[in-house]
Amino acid sequence: MDINELEKKLTIQKKNVWSKRDFETIESYTSMYKEFINYSKTERRAIKFSVKLLEENGFKPLSYYEEKGNIELGDKIYFVNREKSLFAIKYNQPLTKGINLVGAHIDSPRFDLKPEPLIEDESIAMAKTHYYGGVKKYHWFNIPLELHGVIVKSDGSKIEVSIGDDESDPVFVISDLLPHLDKELPNKKISEAFDPEKMNLILGTISITYDESKKVSNPVKLNVLKILFEKYGIIEEDLVSAELEAVPALKARDVGIDRSLLASYGHDDRVCAYTALTAFIDSQSSLKSPALLLVDKEEIGSDGNTGAKNHFWISVVKKIMHLANEHKVCNVIDDALFNSTLLSADVSAAVDPNYKEAHDLSNAPRLGYGITLMKYTGSGGKSRTNDAHAELLARIRNLFNQEDISWQIGELGKVDRGGGGTIALFFAEKGLDVLDAGVPLLGMHSPYEIASKADIYETYLAYRTFFEKFGK
Repeated sequence: MDINELEKKLTIQKKNVWSKRDFETIESYTSMYKEFINYSKTERRAIKFSVKLLEENGFKPLSYYEEKGNIELGDKIYFVNREKSLFAIKYNQPLTKGINLVGAHIDSPRFDLKPEPLIEDESIAMAKTHYYGGVKKYHWFNIPLELHGVIVKSDGSKIEVSIGDDESDPVFVISDLLPHLDKELPNKKISEAFDPEKMNLILGTISITYDESKKVSNPVKLNVLKILFEKYGIIEEDLVSAELEAVPALKARDVGIDRSLLASYGHDDRVCAYTALTAFIDSQSSLKSPALLLVDKEEIGSDGNTGAKNHFWISVVKKIMHLANEHKVCNVIDDALFNSTLLSADVSAAVDPNYKEAHDLSNAPRLGYGITLMKYTGSGGKSRTNDAHAELLARIRNLFNQEDISWQIGELGKVDRGGGGTIALFFAEKGLDVLDAGVPLLGMHSPYEIASKADIYETYLAYRTFFEKFGK
Protein backbone atom coordinates (compact mmCIF):
# COMPACT_ATOMS: atom_id res chain seq x y z
CA MET A 1 0.00 0.00 0.00
CA ASP A 2 1.20 3.49 -0.88
CA ILE A 3 2.48 5.37 2.17
CA ASN A 4 0.08 8.25 1.56
CA GLU A 5 -2.85 5.83 1.37
CA LEU A 6 -1.61 4.18 4.57
CA GLU A 7 -1.48 7.53 6.35
CA LYS A 8 -5.01 8.36 5.19
CA LYS A 9 -6.29 4.98 6.35
CA LEU A 10 -4.66 4.90 9.78
CA THR A 11 -4.64 8.50 11.03
CA ILE A 12 -7.46 10.86 11.99
CA GLN A 13 -8.54 12.84 8.96
CA LYS A 14 -10.05 16.11 10.16
CA LYS A 15 -12.11 17.88 7.53
CA ASN A 16 -12.15 21.66 7.28
CA VAL A 17 -15.76 22.72 6.78
CA TRP A 18 -14.94 25.48 4.30
CA SER A 19 -13.40 22.92 1.94
CA LYS A 20 -16.69 21.12 1.44
CA ARG A 21 -19.59 23.47 2.26
CA ASP A 22 -20.97 26.28 0.13
CA PHE A 23 -20.18 29.78 1.48
CA GLU A 24 -23.58 31.15 0.48
CA THR A 25 -25.41 28.37 2.36
CA ILE A 26 -23.38 28.99 5.50
CA GLU A 27 -23.88 32.75 5.15
CA SER A 28 -27.63 32.35 4.77
CA TYR A 29 -27.91 30.21 7.90
CA THR A 30 -25.70 32.43 10.07
CA SER A 31 -27.55 35.57 8.98
CA MET A 32 -30.67 34.07 10.58
CA TYR A 33 -28.62 33.25 13.66
CA LYS A 34 -27.63 36.93 13.88
CA GLU A 35 -31.32 37.83 14.28
CA PHE A 36 -31.63 35.38 17.16
CA ILE A 37 -28.45 36.36 18.99
CA ASN A 38 -29.08 40.10 18.60
CA TYR A 39 -32.52 39.72 20.17
CA SER A 40 -31.78 37.04 22.77
CA LYS A 41 -29.69 39.13 25.17
CA THR A 42 -31.27 37.35 28.19
CA GLU A 43 -32.69 33.92 28.91
CA ARG A 44 -36.26 35.28 28.90
CA ARG A 45 -35.79 36.80 25.46
CA ALA A 46 -34.19 33.59 24.15
CA ILE A 47 -37.24 31.62 25.31
CA LYS A 48 -39.63 34.15 23.77
CA PHE A 49 -37.83 33.92 20.41
CA SER A 50 -37.79 30.11 20.58
CA VAL A 51 -41.50 29.83 21.36
CA LYS A 52 -42.38 32.10 18.45
CA LEU A 53 -40.33 29.96 16.07
CA LEU A 54 -41.82 26.73 17.44
CA GLU A 55 -45.38 27.99 17.07
CA GLU A 56 -44.69 29.16 13.52
CA ASN A 57 -43.73 25.54 12.79
CA GLY A 58 -46.84 23.90 14.21
CA PHE A 59 -45.91 23.32 17.86
CA LYS A 60 -48.56 23.76 20.53
CA PRO A 61 -48.22 24.12 24.31
CA LEU A 62 -48.72 21.06 26.51
CA SER A 63 -51.81 22.73 27.97
CA TYR A 64 -53.50 22.46 24.55
CA TYR A 65 -53.09 18.68 24.56
CA GLU A 66 -54.16 18.41 28.20
CA GLU A 67 -57.43 20.16 27.30
CA LYS A 68 -57.76 17.96 24.22
CA GLY A 69 -57.21 14.86 26.37
CA ASN A 70 -54.77 12.90 24.22
CA ILE A 71 -51.53 12.95 22.25
CA GLU A 72 -51.03 11.09 18.98
CA LEU A 73 -48.06 10.21 16.79
CA GLY A 74 -46.96 13.27 14.87
CA ASP A 75 -48.00 15.80 17.52
CA LYS A 76 -45.59 18.64 18.32
CA ILE A 77 -45.51 19.77 21.94
CA TYR A 78 -43.67 22.39 23.96
CA PHE A 79 -43.67 23.46 27.60
CA VAL A 80 -42.20 26.65 29.08
CA ASN A 81 -40.94 26.65 32.66
CA ARG A 82 -41.16 30.07 34.36
CA GLU A 83 -40.24 31.94 31.17
CA LYS A 84 -36.60 30.81 31.49
CA SER A 85 -36.43 27.20 30.30
CA LEU A 86 -38.20 25.11 27.71
CA PHE A 87 -38.81 21.52 26.65
CA ALA A 88 -40.16 20.60 23.21
CA ILE A 89 -40.71 17.24 21.56
CA LYS A 90 -42.00 15.71 18.34
CA TYR A 91 -44.00 12.65 19.34
CA ASN A 92 -42.85 10.54 16.39
CA GLN A 93 -42.32 7.28 18.28
CA PRO A 94 -43.44 5.90 21.66
CA LEU A 95 -41.21 7.38 24.31
CA THR A 96 -40.43 4.00 25.85
CA LYS A 97 -38.12 3.56 22.84
CA GLY A 98 -36.15 6.53 24.13
CA ILE A 99 -35.66 10.13 23.11
CA ASN A 100 -32.97 11.80 21.01
CA LEU A 101 -32.48 14.90 23.12
CA VAL A 102 -30.27 17.95 22.60
CA GLY A 103 -29.94 20.25 25.60
CA ALA A 104 -28.33 23.69 25.74
CA HIS A 105 -28.24 26.50 28.25
CA ILE A 106 -29.40 30.00 27.39
CA ASP A 107 -27.85 32.04 30.21
CA SER A 108 -24.56 33.87 29.69
CA PRO A 109 -22.09 35.76 31.90
CA ARG A 110 -23.33 39.26 32.69
CA PHE A 111 -23.82 41.85 35.44
CA ASP A 112 -27.10 41.85 37.39
CA LEU A 113 -28.45 44.83 39.27
CA LYS A 114 -28.55 44.29 43.04
CA PRO A 115 -31.99 44.20 44.75
CA GLU A 116 -31.48 47.75 46.08
CA PRO A 117 -29.23 49.10 43.35
CA LEU A 118 -29.64 52.89 43.32
CA ILE A 119 -26.99 55.08 44.96
CA GLU A 120 -25.63 58.58 44.52
CA ASP A 121 -22.05 59.69 45.05
CA GLU A 122 -20.31 62.90 43.93
CA SER A 123 -23.55 63.97 42.18
CA ILE A 124 -23.54 60.86 40.00
CA ALA A 125 -26.42 58.37 40.23
CA MET A 126 -25.34 54.76 39.82
CA ALA A 127 -26.70 51.23 40.00
CA LYS A 128 -24.80 48.64 42.01
CA THR A 129 -24.25 45.26 40.34
CA HIS A 130 -23.32 41.66 41.09
CA TYR A 131 -21.54 39.73 38.36
CA TYR A 132 -23.13 36.50 37.12
CA GLY A 133 -20.99 33.58 35.99
CA GLY A 134 -17.28 33.46 35.26
CA VAL A 135 -16.06 36.81 33.94
CA LYS A 136 -12.79 38.66 33.58
CA LYS A 137 -13.97 41.83 35.29
CA TYR A 138 -11.66 44.12 33.34
CA HIS A 139 -13.48 43.16 30.12
CA TRP A 140 -16.57 45.04 31.30
CA PHE A 141 -15.15 48.49 32.02
CA ASN A 142 -15.91 51.34 29.61
CA ILE A 143 -17.90 49.36 27.10
CA PRO A 144 -21.52 50.21 26.17
CA LEU A 145 -24.07 48.16 28.11
CA GLU A 146 -27.78 47.53 27.66
CA LEU A 147 -30.29 46.82 30.43
CA HIS A 148 -32.93 44.13 29.97
CA GLY A 149 -35.31 42.30 32.27
CA VAL A 150 -38.53 42.52 34.21
CA ILE A 151 -39.85 44.47 37.19
CA VAL A 152 -42.70 42.87 39.12
CA LYS A 153 -44.70 45.34 41.20
CA SER A 154 -46.31 44.51 44.54
CA ASP A 155 -49.69 44.00 42.84
CA GLY A 156 -48.15 41.28 40.63
CA SER A 157 -48.12 43.29 37.41
CA LYS A 158 -45.00 42.73 35.33
CA ILE A 159 -43.12 45.40 33.41
CA GLU A 160 -40.62 44.51 30.70
CA VAL A 161 -37.55 46.72 30.53
CA SER A 162 -35.29 47.07 27.51
CA ILE A 163 -32.95 50.07 27.39
CA GLY A 164 -30.04 50.34 24.97
CA ASP A 165 -31.21 47.92 22.29
CA ASP A 166 -32.55 50.64 20.03
CA GLU A 167 -30.11 53.03 18.37
CA SER A 168 -31.99 56.00 19.88
CA ASP A 169 -31.69 54.61 23.43
CA PRO A 170 -29.02 55.62 25.90
CA VAL A 171 -26.50 53.03 27.03
CA PHE A 172 -24.81 52.41 30.36
CA VAL A 173 -21.13 52.27 31.30
CA ILE A 174 -19.04 50.93 34.19
CA SER A 175 -16.21 53.48 34.38
CA ASP A 176 -12.57 52.60 34.99
CA LEU A 177 -9.66 54.54 36.42
CA LEU A 178 -7.27 56.10 33.93
CA PRO A 179 -3.83 54.42 33.71
CA HIS A 180 -2.08 57.61 34.83
CA LEU A 181 -3.63 57.23 38.29
CA ASP A 182 -3.70 53.46 38.52
CA LYS A 183 -0.36 52.22 39.84
CA GLU A 184 -1.57 49.19 41.82
CA LEU A 185 -2.10 46.66 39.03
CA PRO A 186 1.58 45.58 38.65
CA ASN A 187 1.55 44.47 42.28
CA LYS A 188 -1.70 42.51 42.14
CA LYS A 189 -3.10 39.46 40.45
CA ILE A 190 -5.63 40.24 37.74
CA SER A 191 -8.30 38.45 39.80
CA GLU A 192 -7.62 40.83 42.71
CA ALA A 193 -7.08 44.08 40.82
CA PHE A 194 -10.73 44.99 40.22
CA ASP A 195 -13.13 45.47 43.11
CA PRO A 196 -16.57 44.12 42.10
CA GLU A 197 -18.24 46.47 44.59
CA LYS A 198 -17.02 49.37 42.46
CA MET A 199 -18.49 48.02 39.22
CA ASN A 200 -21.49 50.34 39.19
CA LEU A 201 -23.52 51.46 36.17
CA ILE A 202 -23.64 55.21 35.57
CA LEU A 203 -27.30 56.29 35.41
CA GLY A 204 -27.26 60.10 35.39
CA THR A 205 -25.90 63.41 36.64
CA ILE A 206 -28.87 65.83 36.55
CA SER A 207 -30.38 66.91 39.86
CA ILE A 208 -34.13 67.04 40.21
CA THR A 209 -35.63 70.53 40.10
CA TYR A 210 -36.74 71.49 43.59
CA ASP A 211 -37.32 74.39 45.91
CA GLU A 212 -33.98 75.40 47.51
CA SER A 213 -35.77 75.68 50.86
CA LYS A 214 -36.72 71.99 50.66
CA LYS A 215 -33.48 70.21 49.95
CA VAL A 216 -33.30 66.40 49.39
CA SER A 217 -30.33 64.23 50.23
CA ASN A 218 -29.81 62.59 46.82
CA PRO A 219 -31.26 64.86 44.12
CA VAL A 220 -29.67 63.04 41.15
CA LYS A 221 -30.89 59.64 42.34
CA LEU A 222 -34.32 61.15 42.92
CA ASN A 223 -34.37 62.48 39.36
CA VAL A 224 -33.55 58.98 38.06
CA LEU A 225 -36.42 57.59 40.14
CA LYS A 226 -38.72 60.29 38.77
CA ILE A 227 -37.79 59.31 35.20
CA LEU A 228 -38.38 55.63 35.97
CA PHE A 229 -41.74 56.44 37.58
CA GLU A 230 -42.86 58.49 34.59
CA LYS A 231 -41.82 55.79 32.10
CA TYR A 232 -42.67 52.58 33.96
CA GLY A 233 -44.84 53.62 36.90
CA ILE A 234 -42.45 52.10 39.43
CA ILE A 235 -41.05 53.22 42.77
CA GLU A 236 -37.70 52.29 44.31
CA GLU A 237 -39.14 49.39 46.32
CA ASP A 238 -40.30 47.73 43.07
CA LEU A 239 -36.65 47.18 42.16
CA VAL A 240 -36.42 44.66 45.00
CA SER A 241 -38.61 42.32 42.91
CA ALA A 242 -36.85 42.92 39.61
CA GLU A 243 -34.49 40.98 37.38
CA LEU A 244 -32.43 43.51 35.45
CA GLU A 245 -29.40 42.32 33.50
CA ALA A 246 -26.63 44.52 32.12
CA VAL A 247 -25.27 43.05 28.88
CA PRO A 248 -22.99 44.40 26.13
CA ALA A 249 -24.67 46.83 23.73
CA LEU A 250 -22.91 45.20 20.80
CA LYS A 251 -24.52 43.77 17.69
CA ALA A 252 -23.26 40.57 16.09
CA ARG A 253 -20.69 41.47 13.44
CA ASP A 254 -18.67 39.63 10.82
CA VAL A 255 -14.97 39.31 11.68
CA GLY A 256 -12.11 39.15 9.21
CA ILE A 257 -11.51 40.29 5.65
CA ASP A 258 -13.08 37.04 4.43
CA ARG A 259 -16.09 37.37 6.80
CA SER A 260 -15.57 33.80 7.97
CA LEU A 261 -16.02 34.55 11.67
CA LEU A 262 -18.84 36.01 13.73
CA ALA A 263 -18.42 38.02 16.94
CA SER A 264 -21.25 38.42 19.41
CA TYR A 265 -22.13 38.58 23.06
CA GLY A 266 -23.68 35.34 24.31
CA HIS A 267 -22.37 32.74 21.85
CA ASP A 268 -21.89 30.74 25.07
CA ASP A 269 -24.27 29.07 24.92
CA ARG A 270 -26.94 30.56 22.73
CA VAL A 271 -25.10 29.50 19.59
CA CYS A 272 -25.74 25.89 20.59
CA ALA A 273 -29.30 26.75 21.63
CA TYR A 274 -30.07 28.19 18.19
CA THR A 275 -28.40 25.43 16.19
CA ALA A 276 -30.24 22.85 18.32
CA LEU A 277 -33.57 24.69 17.99
CA THR A 278 -33.40 24.99 14.20
CA ALA A 279 -32.05 21.46 13.74
CA PHE A 280 -34.90 20.16 15.90
CA ILE A 281 -37.54 22.04 13.89
CA ASP A 282 -36.02 21.04 10.55
CA SER A 283 -35.50 17.36 11.42
CA GLN A 284 -37.65 14.93 9.46
CA SER A 285 -38.25 11.20 9.99
CA SER A 286 -36.50 9.78 13.04
CA LEU A 287 -35.82 6.46 14.73
CA LYS A 288 -36.87 8.00 18.05
CA SER A 289 -38.82 11.04 19.15
CA PRO A 290 -36.52 14.07 18.92
CA ALA A 291 -36.62 16.59 21.76
CA LEU A 292 -35.10 19.96 22.64
CA LEU A 293 -34.24 21.26 26.11
CA LEU A 294 -33.20 24.86 26.82
CA VAL A 295 -32.25 25.60 30.42
CA ASP A 296 -31.10 28.46 32.64
CA LYS A 297 -28.48 28.84 35.41
CA GLU A 298 -25.66 26.77 33.87
CA GLU A 299 -23.15 29.54 34.39
CA ILE A 300 -23.74 29.42 38.14
CA GLY A 301 -23.95 25.64 38.61
CA SER A 302 -27.34 24.72 37.08
CA ASP A 303 -29.13 25.22 40.41
CA GLY A 304 -32.63 26.64 40.80
CA ASN A 305 -35.93 25.45 39.39
CA THR A 306 -35.11 26.63 35.87
CA GLY A 307 -31.66 24.99 35.80
CA ALA A 308 -30.66 21.55 34.58
CA LYS A 309 -30.68 20.06 38.08
CA ASN A 310 -34.42 20.66 38.35
CA HIS A 311 -35.40 18.07 35.66
CA PHE A 312 -38.79 19.70 35.11
CA TRP A 313 -38.77 18.08 31.69
CA ILE A 314 -39.20 14.61 33.21
CA SER A 315 -42.56 15.65 34.61
CA VAL A 316 -43.49 16.87 31.13
CA VAL A 317 -42.46 13.52 29.63
CA LYS A 318 -44.62 11.70 32.19
CA LYS A 319 -47.64 13.83 31.25
CA ILE A 320 -47.03 13.21 27.55
CA MET A 321 -46.76 9.46 28.10
CA HIS A 322 -49.99 9.53 30.07
CA LEU A 323 -51.82 11.45 27.34
CA ALA A 324 -50.42 9.01 24.76
CA ASN A 325 -51.57 5.98 26.84
CA GLU A 326 -48.01 4.82 27.42
CA HIS A 327 -48.54 5.00 31.18
CA LYS A 328 -50.11 1.52 31.19
CA VAL A 329 -46.71 -0.06 30.56
CA CYS A 330 -44.67 -0.95 33.66
CA ASN A 331 -41.71 1.34 34.48
CA VAL A 332 -42.42 3.54 31.47
CA ILE A 333 -40.43 6.59 32.58
CA ASP A 334 -37.45 4.45 33.63
CA ASP A 335 -37.44 2.78 30.22
CA ALA A 336 -37.76 6.13 28.46
CA LEU A 337 -34.78 7.61 30.31
CA PHE A 338 -32.59 4.51 30.01
CA ASN A 339 -33.16 4.33 26.26
CA SER A 340 -32.54 8.04 25.69
CA THR A 341 -29.42 9.92 24.59
CA LEU A 342 -28.56 13.54 25.23
CA LEU A 343 -26.14 15.70 23.31
CA SER A 344 -25.15 18.30 25.89
CA ALA A 345 -24.92 21.22 23.49
CA ASP A 346 -22.25 23.49 24.88
CA VAL A 347 -19.35 25.45 23.47
CA SER A 348 -15.67 24.55 23.70
CA ALA A 349 -12.44 26.55 23.83
CA ALA A 350 -10.80 26.73 20.41
CA VAL A 351 -7.04 27.12 20.06
CA ASP A 352 -6.06 30.77 19.96
CA PRO A 353 -2.66 31.06 18.23
CA ASN A 354 -1.76 33.81 20.70
CA TYR A 355 -2.29 31.50 23.69
CA LYS A 356 -1.38 28.04 22.43
CA GLU A 357 0.34 27.23 25.73
CA ALA A 358 -3.07 26.92 27.44
CA HIS A 359 -3.97 23.82 25.43
CA ASP A 360 -2.87 20.28 24.83
CA LEU A 361 -2.66 20.87 21.10
CA SER A 362 -3.28 17.23 20.22
CA ASN A 363 -6.64 17.33 22.01
CA ALA A 364 -7.80 20.88 21.33
CA PRO A 365 -10.43 22.04 18.82
CA ARG A 366 -9.71 24.46 15.98
CA LEU A 367 -11.94 27.00 14.30
CA GLY A 368 -13.41 25.77 11.05
CA TYR A 369 -13.21 22.03 11.70
CA GLY A 370 -16.78 21.46 12.80
CA ILE A 371 -18.58 20.42 15.94
CA THR A 372 -16.42 19.61 18.98
CA LEU A 373 -17.04 16.37 20.87
CA MET A 374 -15.87 16.46 24.49
CA LYS A 375 -15.71 13.10 26.24
CA TYR A 376 -15.36 14.89 29.57
CA THR A 377 -15.00 18.36 31.05
CA GLY A 378 -14.42 18.86 34.78
CA SER A 379 -11.11 19.54 36.49
CA GLY A 380 -8.79 18.11 39.14
CA GLY A 381 -8.85 14.54 37.89
CA LYS A 382 -12.12 14.74 35.90
CA SER A 383 -14.15 15.74 38.96
CA ARG A 384 -17.74 16.91 38.47
CA THR A 385 -18.07 15.66 34.92
CA ASN A 386 -19.88 13.13 32.80
CA ASP A 387 -17.19 10.93 31.28
CA ALA A 388 -18.94 9.63 28.17
CA HIS A 389 -18.79 5.88 27.47
CA ALA A 390 -16.60 4.63 24.63
CA GLU A 391 -19.61 2.89 23.07
CA LEU A 392 -21.50 6.18 22.77
CA LEU A 393 -18.56 8.03 21.23
CA ALA A 394 -18.06 5.22 18.73
CA ARG A 395 -21.68 5.37 17.60
CA ILE A 396 -21.72 9.17 17.35
CA ARG A 397 -18.50 9.41 15.33
CA ASN A 398 -19.61 6.54 13.09
CA LEU A 399 -22.89 8.34 12.37
CA PHE A 400 -21.15 11.64 11.68
CA ASN A 401 -18.60 9.94 9.42
CA GLN A 402 -21.36 8.23 7.47
CA GLU A 403 -23.19 11.53 7.00
CA ASP A 404 -20.01 13.51 6.20
CA ILE A 405 -20.26 15.74 9.27
CA SER A 406 -16.99 17.43 10.23
CA TRP A 407 -16.21 16.78 13.89
CA GLN A 408 -13.22 17.10 16.19
CA ILE A 409 -12.24 16.17 19.72
CA GLY A 410 -11.75 18.79 22.40
CA GLU A 411 -10.78 19.38 26.00
CA LEU A 412 -11.11 22.55 28.10
CA GLY A 413 -7.40 23.29 28.27
CA LYS A 414 -4.43 21.45 29.69
CA VAL A 415 -4.78 19.01 32.58
CA ASP A 416 -4.96 20.87 35.92
CA ARG A 417 -5.00 24.20 34.12
CA GLY A 418 -8.41 24.14 32.47
CA GLY A 419 -11.66 22.42 33.15
CA GLY A 420 -15.22 23.49 33.63
CA GLY A 421 -18.76 22.24 33.85
CA THR A 422 -21.72 21.68 31.57
CA ILE A 423 -25.22 20.28 32.11
CA ALA A 424 -24.10 16.80 31.03
CA LEU A 425 -23.64 15.13 34.43
CA PHE A 426 -27.15 16.03 35.61
CA PHE A 427 -28.66 13.94 32.83
CA ALA A 428 -26.25 11.05 33.13
CA GLU A 429 -27.38 10.63 36.75
CA LYS A 430 -30.91 10.05 35.43
CA GLY A 431 -29.73 7.16 33.24
CA LEU A 432 -29.33 8.82 29.85
CA ASP A 433 -26.27 8.32 27.67
CA VAL A 434 -24.67 11.78 27.43
CA LEU A 435 -21.97 13.45 25.35
CA ASP A 436 -20.90 17.11 25.24
CA ALA A 437 -20.95 18.46 21.70
CA GLY A 438 -20.92 22.05 20.49
CA VAL A 439 -19.32 25.01 18.74
CA PRO A 440 -15.68 25.99 19.47
CA LEU A 441 -15.10 29.63 20.46
CA LEU A 442 -12.35 32.18 20.89
CA GLY A 443 -12.66 34.50 23.88
CA MET A 444 -15.26 32.44 25.73
CA HIS A 445 -16.99 34.34 28.57
CA SER A 446 -15.86 37.69 27.19
CA PRO A 447 -18.37 40.39 26.18
CA TYR A 448 -17.64 39.68 22.50
CA GLU A 449 -16.96 36.03 21.74
CA ILE A 450 -15.85 34.76 18.32
CA ALA A 451 -17.15 31.71 16.44
CA SER A 452 -16.55 30.36 12.96
CA LYS A 453 -19.61 30.58 10.74
CA ALA A 454 -18.58 27.20 9.32
CA ASP A 455 -18.66 25.60 12.77
CA ILE A 456 -22.07 27.13 13.51
CA TYR A 457 -23.56 25.64 10.36
CA GLU A 458 -21.80 22.30 10.77
CA THR A 459 -23.10 22.03 14.34
CA TYR A 460 -26.62 22.61 13.03
CA LEU A 461 -26.11 19.75 10.54
CA ALA A 462 -24.67 17.52 13.29
CA TYR A 463 -27.64 18.07 15.60
CA ARG A 464 -30.11 17.50 12.76
CA THR A 465 -28.35 14.26 11.83
CA PHE A 466 -28.51 13.16 15.47
CA PHE A 467 -32.23 13.94 15.67
CA GLU A 468 -33.01 12.07 12.48
CA LYS A 469 -30.69 9.06 12.40
CA PHE A 470 -29.34 8.20 15.82
CA GLY A 471 -30.83 5.05 17.32
CA LYS A 472 -30.00 2.02 19.37
